[in-house]
Amino acid sequence: MTSFPEPAGGTADAAHLFARYLDFYRETAARKVASLPDAERRRSLLPSGWTPLEMLSHLMHMERRWFVWGFLGEAVPDPWGDGEDRWHVADDVSLEQLLASLRRTGERTSQVLAEHELDKIGEPGGRFDAEPPTLAWICFHVLQEYARHTGHLDVAVELAGGDVGE
Repeated sequence: MTSFPEPAGGTADAAHLFARYLDFYRETAARKVASLPDAERRRSLLPSGWTPLEMLSHLMHMERRWFVWGFLGEAVPDPWGDGEDRWHVADDVSLEQLLASLRRTGERTSQVLAEHELDKIGEPGGRFDAEPPTLAWICFHVLQEYARHTGHLDVAVELAGGDVGE
């Protein structure tokens, strides 16, 4: 089991804390989904209909949408990850491919956090036409979304017999 990422040395560097906690939740979600057999990763046991692989896809698109498209104002392909359906993951997309994309997105987020002050306002013209939020606000939003959806994964993965908890 992954240990909770309490930063050593009592750091007060908020950007470092955000990066560590985002890494932790990203890897926790990845571990939960990877603990399932492939058939269970692609099957929904919930009335809302999403599968564990689809949740990973959503998390990857969500993070990229906020930091790259939203904060940096860069164009990203398929920012919502909708494809044919909301959160759809094609049958030919493997867990390994999805995890590689999720981790590349995380590396980009860490780069953004290392290169920008948290009080910097996002670039208009990407996700936001007017009044983009600060990088700190985006960090809080993305962190809460990861935490919430990692909890959702606990339910789905437990029902399918996989690893739960932090």
